[in-house]
Amino acid sequence: MKHKYKFSGKQFVIKTATVGLLLNMLASPVNSALADAVKTPATTESGTAAANKATAKATAVKIPSVESLGLNLKSAVLLEPTTGEVLLSLNADVPLPPASMTKMMTEYLVTEAVNKGQLSWDQKVVVQENASKQIGSRIFLAQGDEHTVKELYIAMAVGSANDATVALAEEVAGSEQEFVALMNETAQKMGMKTAYFINSTGLNRADMPAKFQPDTDRETVMSAMDAAILAKHIVTDHPDFTDFTTIQSYKFRERDKAPMVNYNWMLESNKNVTNFKAYAYPGLDGLKTGHTNNAGNCFTGTAVRDGMRLISVVMGADSEPHRFTETKKVLDFGFNNFEVKQVVAPKAVIAGNETVPVLKGKNKSVPIVTDAGVTFIVPKGTASPQIKTAVVINDPATLVAPIAGASKVGKVTYSYQVEGITQVQEKTVNLITAEEAEKAGWFKLLMRAIGEFFGDLFKGIKNLF
Repeated sequence: MKHKYKFSGKQFVIKTATVGLLLNMLASPVNSALADAVKTPATTESGTAAANKATAKATAVKIPSVESLGLNLKSAVLLEPTTGEVLLSLNADVPLPPASMTKMMTEYLVTEAVNKGQLSWDQKVVVQENASKQIGSRIFLAQGDEHTVKELYIAMAVGSANDATVALAEEVAGSEQEFVALMNETAQKMGMKTAYFINSTGLNRADMPAKFQPDTDRETVMSAMDAAILAKHIVTDHPDFTDFTTIQSYKFRERDKAPMVNYNWMLESNKNVTNFKAYAYPGLDGLKTGHTNNAGNCFTGTAVRDGMRLISVVMGADSEPHRFTETKKVLDFGFNNFEVKQVVAPKAVIAGNETVPVLKGKNKSVPIVTDAGVTFIVPKGTASPQIKTAVVINDPATLVAPIAGASKVGKVTYSYQVEGITQVQEKTVNLITAEEAEKAGWFKLLMRAIGEFFGDLFKGIKNLF
């Protein structure tokens, strides 16, 4: 029995519409199914962090309070420079006179000038009137004396010589006040919120040569936090700083009766020096002491142990030895209770975001991984830090094959907070394709579009019943 099929006008319209839809799907870079597939998940605890939470708390050390240290100081701060994590804070944002810790900024800028080729270490500097009239710690430079940049720098870093410091400032900028303008500008760029400099040395205004005092009646101030930020830039931007800060003594001239001795009693190398061995601290290799009647005794120290460097600042100690014994308390607090830990390895897979959809690819998705590892400061013994992740995937319209391997397709931000510390550590890394996403041939694209079309169509019909 034969059957004859005839198409009505309505059936013809449906077929025409179907063909048009298929062609439109092939031409369009994004369809609704793909758009729905690419989502930004809410912040979540990564991996098996929640499952290990009890274990982590059981094995990690309990961080003691800052009050338990009994610090007798005006202010103090402890900072880990690679993460920027502040581990200890005592009046850390209060602006105070920093005395010769001011010279850290002079040291930074002179080193910058050398690195940029504006100065050379063996370049001769002619001492001018301002430098020759400095008081306090000095090497008794006379106007017209000539010394190399390196000789003057050592005198500044080791002996805290005010005259050598001013000579270098004038060599860099032409005058000390022009150099001071550069100091304040650099402080702003570094994010130092309270720092204000009136000279290159840290001397009180009244102790500067009268002819070279600034017009302002303000004094140099810097908070402990600002000093730590400055020290962070020194140790990260100029990692060879120890070439100078670890010099125990230095004879500036052959005729000098005795060499200058480094004011930093805590240098690890002092462990065999009779007068200083009680203060020598393992791993300590810098940075700068300071003292005036207004400032009291101050010290910015830095030490490295088990691969972790810490920066400590103490201000307003009541004696020279006391600034070092208090620094020991601060550094011990850091080294005894914290460690640097890689919490995410490079090429890590993010749970729930193992792949991203790809338009016009041989495969509908491509695996993705992180392009770098993540390191945070954690309490010692922490097995599984409670890391949170926030993932953002690029606009789906941009994820069109072909896509090369290691192409950036999004980013993930990791965050972690140590219990009892207000600052949250954060780091953002890229999400990249783990392999190439090849483009599919036209026939595969056609078949896929037809399948998706009828899949959506049947789904719609099913939902009617």
